[in-house]
Amino acid sequence: MASYDFSAPRLFLDAPLGPDGRVGLDREQANYLLNVLRLKAGEAVLVFNGRDGEWRAALAVEGRKSAELRIVEQTRPQTPPSDLLYLFAPLKHARLDYMVQKAVEMGAGALKPVFTARTQASRVNRERMRANAVEAAEQCGILAVPAILPEEPFAAAVAALEAGRLVVFCDEDAPIANPIRALEGAGNDASKLAVIVGPEGGFTDEERALVLGHPNCLRVSLGDRVLRADTAAVAALALVQAVLGDWR
Repeated sequence: MASYDFSAPRLFLDAPLGPDGRVGLDREQANYLLNVLRLKAGEAVLVFNGRDGEWRAALAVEGRKSAELRIVEQTRPQTPPSDLLYLFAPLKHARLDYMVQKAVEMGAGALKPVFTARTQASRVNRERMRANAVEAAEQCGILAVPAILPEEPFAAAVAALEAGRLVVFCDEDAPIANPIRALEGAGNDASKLAVIVGPEGGFTDEERALVLGHPNCLRVSLGDRVLRADTAAVAALALVQAVLGDWR
């Protein structure tokens, strides 16, 4: 039997959660529970806010369009956020939505858009990224919603990485073709991680040299196939979590 019940509706609430608390729902949340899920008064909803763990709440209906949640009991304590920073060249629209959702599912603790020389998208909608991150966390039982960090030029973002953070640089020119073997060379002491995936046009020589100048950089190849940037995100994060992260 599964250790977690994914059949219960789950909702992110930007409000304090605790015993006997009450949280009013905005119109969109009330509509989702009452009209989309068709829940009735007294039915259970799992709620979390990224700070106070997960709680079971009971739905209290106040008319056709209004409702609140009455907190009943805690189901899981808060887990610490992952210290896995994902840096990526922004994509356009639906593919960026997909990438954000999958990065959250794969355990990224923070997402940072970086503009490289060959980045195709010129702007980033951080509110939309945040909405996708919350939706992924709601659906996948995640307690800590990843931070959506401000976009920044690639050079500035790389320069700001701490010397002690292991930087996993997804580079098609990496000298070790086997990514697992390359990651295993980092050892087990990699609590602070950064994963960098570039644009579909790849990195320039200047950008590559900039990353390789970091004192704790590990180059990783994702194989001979040419991957789209959103696919590369899933592949890279799966490899990192399996060898260095919380899949071990």
